[in-house]
Amino acid sequence: MSDFTHGFWPIYISVITLVSIIGTWVFLKTQTTRKLAPGEKAELMEHTWDEDLQDLNNPLPRWWLGLFYATLIFSLAYLALWPGLGNFAGLLGWTSLQEYQQEVKTAEARFQPVYAGFMKQDIATVAANPEAHAIGRNLYLTYCSQCHGSDATGARGFPNLTDHDWLYGGDPDTLKATITDGRSGMMPALGEALGPQGTKEVANYVLSLSGRKHDARLASAGRQKFAENCAACHMPDGSGMAAMGAPNLTDKVWLYGGSEASIIESIAKGRNGVMPGAAQTLGTTSNRDAKLHLLAAYIYGLSQQK
Repeated sequence: MSDFTHGFWPIYISVITLVSIIGTWVFLKTQTTRKLAPGEKAELMEHTWDEDLQDLNNPLPRWWLGLFYATLIFSLAYLALWPGLGNFAGLLGWTSLQEYQQEVKTAEARFQPVYAGFMKQDIATVAANPEAHAIGRNLYLTYCSQCHGSDATGARGFPNLTDHDWLYGGDPDTLKATITDGRSGMMPALGEALGPQGTKEVANYVLSLSGRKHDARLASAGRQKFAENCAACHMPDGSGMAAMGAPNLTDKVWLYGGSEASIIESIAKGRNGVMPGAAQTLGTTSNRDAKLHLLAAYIYGLSQQK
């Protein structure tokens, strides 16, 4: 790609563009200067199709030529006023970045009074406001739905935001911190330490914690291995640790699947999950804090509906 950033290419493109326009003009002019004299008949150009369809050298209609010339004039005017010829910025000095920044500035000025009102309210209050809910939903669809789904129910590896299960806590302040700064969770791979049999035993013990179907003999053998390798994060009773984002293994919620095969895979290979902070995604706009506040309120409201 570095070859196409050389100073030669803008000049090359500009020359090709202008030569094409001028060349089209010259070609069109040379082919349409002759007019039939009064009483003169068009000549047959030695082509006949379907027995009676003939190719004559009649001049092109003047209105059609006028439109063709008008498009050429328009193209030259456009290239003079707006960027289109290599590095030439155009006489108007327009840029897409400049237009975007102006649109952002206009939008921020328009919504600033609305945002200011919501910033004075706590997240729980904002979550119950229909207008705030509508704004928050638009923010969610823009910044969060790609991973958590448009209905916020998540997918394999992406948490469901509509239930009451939160890895790091679901209170308003913690939720806002999660959205603002993001989270990075890591479960180490224990496959080599436990071995295939040990991994299977621990997986069955984990299944027993949530009352799922399991092999009681394997689960009994896996109890001590769980205490030695897993309890430090998931707690001895498997209830998890919100401070570390370690999941509760005693409920029915499974981020990567709750089957024996899925749990064995998680134990053997480990898991790495990263959620980017919305503060980085939203950039440095003046209304960023208000948008984060509304986004947190919307997501908090989703989990309070059930």
